[in-house]
Amino acid sequence: MSTPYLLWLAGKEQEGGEALIPIEDPSTGEIFAQCHAASEKDVEDAVQAAHLAYKTGVWSRKSRHERADVLEKCSVLLSEALSELIPLEVKQTGRAIREMKAQVPSLVKWFKYYASILRVEERSVLPTVGKLHNFVDRVPLGVVVQITPFNHPLLIAVKKLAPALAAGNSVILKPSELTPLSSLLLGKILHRAGIPAGVFSVLPGYGATTGKALVSHPLVRKVDVTGGTVAGKAIGAIVGGNLAKYTAELGGKAPLVVFEKANIDVAVNGIAFGSYIASGQTCVASTRIIVANKIMDQLLQRLKDKVQGITRRMGSPGNPETMMGPLVSEKQLQNVENLVNDSLADNATALVGGARMRGTSSLDGFDFSRGYFYEPTVLVSKTSNNIVNSSIWHQEAFGPVILVVGFDTEDEAVALANDTEFGLGAGIWTEDLSQAFRVSEKIESGIVWVNTHHRNDPSSPWGGVKASSGVGSENGIDAYHAYSMTKSTIMNFATAEESLANDDWFSEAASNVRYG
Repeated sequence: MSTPYLLWLAGKEQEGGEALIPIEDPSTGEIFAQCHAASEKDVEDAVQAAHLAYKTGVWSRKSRHERADVLEKCSVLLSEALSELIPLEVKQTGRAIREMKAQVPSLVKWFKYYASILRVEERSVLPTVGKLHNFVDRVPLGVVVQITPFNHPLLIAVKKLAPALAAGNSVILKPSELTPLSSLLLGKILHRAGIPAGVFSVLPGYGATTGKALVSHPLVRKVDVTGGTVAGKAIGAIVGGNLAKYTAELGGKAPLVVFEKANIDVAVNGIAFGSYIASGQTCVASTRIIVANKIMDQLLQRLKDKVQGITRRMGSPGNPETMMGPLVSEKQLQNVENLVNDSLADNATALVGGARMRGTSSLDGFDFSRGYFYEPTVLVSKTSNNIVNSSIWHQEAFGPVILVVGFDTEDEAVALANDTEFGLGAGIWTEDLSQAFRVSEKIESGIVWVNTHHRNDPSSPWGGVKASSGVGSENGIDAYHAYSMTKSTIMNFATAEESLANDDWFSEAASNVRYG
């Protein structure tokens, strides 16, 4: 095993004060690396370094164009490091390399987008009474903490980092203990691009120690987390106690509604992508497939064929022909197994899949039994009343499992789509434009895709509308604003004579003077 990965703390690598974290390859179950974990002292050192950098203005008071130049350099160096980053993402997440080759290069867009915002953002000059000039600026918050999950280590880190750095903040990133390695490499890349020491640190560790110390620190002015609903609520309670800002992208149970007027083949392709990309380990995975009964039989047959094709082409995650990889851990595999077994007991039937994968791959001979592979699965219930009472209809599975239920009317479809405590993503498939607009307005979700799924762009807001899906949003100008605060400056440009005549509230002579 290679030398353990070090913390990236205040512009340099250093050892952590906690026990080493073992990093597992989900496709084989083997520990292939170790990583230092940050102690409470490491957290304190990182926060103090970040606060000092903020107060001295080494980044926070750089001109907008200077910060934009550095962000653009980040995008260049990130592109140059793809040959190192992509295999590392595959190894620690188990995701198929064809997914990572598509996803990781796209991350440069976030640095470029927020660099462009810095160059073109306009600032308000507000109307006032009298000879006053009132202009509004945006200034950084200070020290911010970002907590990222295991499923998209680099993507979610960059989505948060780009607006936070653009706004001039100092950032401390705590990646998932399951997948911290690419984030540590990112620390070095951004430093070479010109992010000053102290402005960006990466502290791997466990939530109960490293995470808690970070989010409860009184100098932290914002926490941004992507994760589960339970953890998100617990973190929010701590952050609220410090009156810090909070953004949380939490759970999802995305509905995907296929209407009678949909193109069935296009819809099936959309279901497959929305449901099985990243082995279903995404917050917007389309796990509840709601289909018009009139086209149910046709759709199920074509969906079965599509899913069986995915299964046949599963193998080593490093194989460019592999369609889908394993789940991230044994714990996650057991969770999916339990939810599927419960749903089968609740009168759902498995159209295809429904079990852990064992044996060897017909694609490349890879031994599935060594890792945490689960078959891409389609569960079906012909009566929605049975399935909506099952745990897998309501709980986030975070695995390659979907439920298909039928509907007869548009209102029934909308009711089924909204039958969840989550409201992050949703999909609609129909070639009836009026229906698409009508239904999209009724679905309770922060993101609604029509005839597509899981589209993501730096300019497009990404966030939920129900409590269990979090608060605030990523992407777009709103994310940049969420990492800054307004500062209003009011200048009096009247002459001294005019000020003496009009602004002396306590003058001996009776006069009309201003108030406010």
